[in-house]
Amino acid sequence: MTDTSQPSSKTPDSAEIDAALLEDMADAVEERDTRWLVRMLQRMHPADAADLLEQLPYDTFEDAVGLLGGELPPDILIELRDSYREGAVDVLPDHAVVSALDELDSDDATTILDDLEDERRERILEDLAPIDRAQYERGLAFEEETAGRLMQTEFVALPEFWSVGHAIDHARELGADLPEVFYEVYVIDPAHRLAGVVPLATLLRTPRDTQLSDIMEDPMSTISTDMDQEEVAFQFQKYSLASAPVTDSAGRLVGMITVDDMVDVIQSEHTEDLLSLLNVRSADGSDTVWDTVMARAPWLGVNLFSAFIASAIISLFEGTIQEIVALAILMPVVAALGGNAGSQGLAVAVRAIAERQLDGAAARRAVVREFLSGLVNGVIFAIGVGIIALIWFQDLKLALVIAASMLATFMWAGLSGILVPLGLKRLGADPAVASSVFVLTLTDVMAFFSFLGLASLVLL
Repeated sequence: MTDTSQPSSKTPDSAEIDAALLEDMADAVEERDTRWLVRMLQRMHPADAADLLEQLPYDTFEDAVGLLGGELPPDILIELRDSYREGAVDVLPDHAVVSALDELDSDDATTILDDLEDERRERILEDLAPIDRAQYERGLAFEEETAGRLMQTEFVALPEFWSVGHAIDHARELGADLPEVFYEVYVIDPAHRLAGVVPLATLLRTPRDTQLSDIMEDPMSTISTDMDQEEVAFQFQKYSLASAPVTDSAGRLVGMITVDDMVDVIQSEHTEDLLSLLNVRSADGSDTVWDTVMARAPWLGVNLFSAFIASAIISLFEGTIQEIVALAILMPVVAALGGNAGSQGLAVAVRAIAERQLDGAAARRAVVREFLSGLVNGVIFAIGVGIIALIWFQDLKLALVIAASMLATFMWAGLSGILVPLGLKRLGADPAVASSVFVLTLTDVMAFFSFLGLASLVLL
């Protein structure tokens, strides 16, 4: 290690510096130099520190967390990716977890508690103050991936008859008890139901003697505690929200969600959709070879079954292939281009469905668009492939057969790429998870059946 008494002056601005920092950190863990680790992590942004820890070999990462114990800053802990955060929480002693809960916002604290085994969670909750325990248990009672789990219960709520001056003075008196980040104050009626919101900018620009009821606005969006996090993210994206109030079934204000949490959700949902299209899941440094194999093998098994369906179609034309060997050479061309065309349409459709762009008439227009796109692309590539086949095999009929097959496959691929995800959505299934297998199977079947079927009719 270059220097165990002082943190390196380098910061992770390049791959080379990252490597140097990682080597220093690994050496510090091996030498159990807690002081160096703490000073290094404290002088970095929590997100950068979390990234650096995640680049360590996983065993070294666990050793680092165990060595730091209660000195691991909670704002770094919450920045770790899910699998690393869960691993860190498992390593940390109970008193360190309790200390972290005391320093974190309620939404982040609920995330940490959710990482714990049931028995340990109960043990840690018993060590908390009764009011804190009740608050966390209420948050954990909500379903996962809902607004109730995402919301923080720290917010500023004021009665509508208060003046602007009273509201500002009250906020100053709260001091450290104010939420760490907030963009608006919420105006409530005597039943604690949400009456309106006042942006901080409006509050600070308005004379002190003005009543809150005179300047409050209707919320751009009100989130219910049971709303799915994907729908919450859509609301934030649609209305460009910085924060939003969360209400219970009776309309009472119970929390707020801020945009920093939504950035994480949007990123997570987009990543999940992308990986689902490929039938895989993300692989973290904590994953073993067995974890990776078990995550991918089931979908490979499904693909194996679909591949045999395509093989069965080919077997129907075994005699044709034996007589015309050129068909075996050209078959992969039709299937590959058709599969790619279907995948392109599928990717666009799944993204549009996730962004609520394929409802009603928009869905019908999308079907027509994809069909016509498949038709035009089919004509272009049918001509191109037909010319190549004619030059290669000097057989006009064969060139016409593959051109016609290519046209039919492209049109079918265009329809499959849009209709399959829309149909799965209508059935209540997640289009991102199951669509790719169906689309690829359908395009392969059409490619082989149309090409070999036309060849049997025209060439024999």
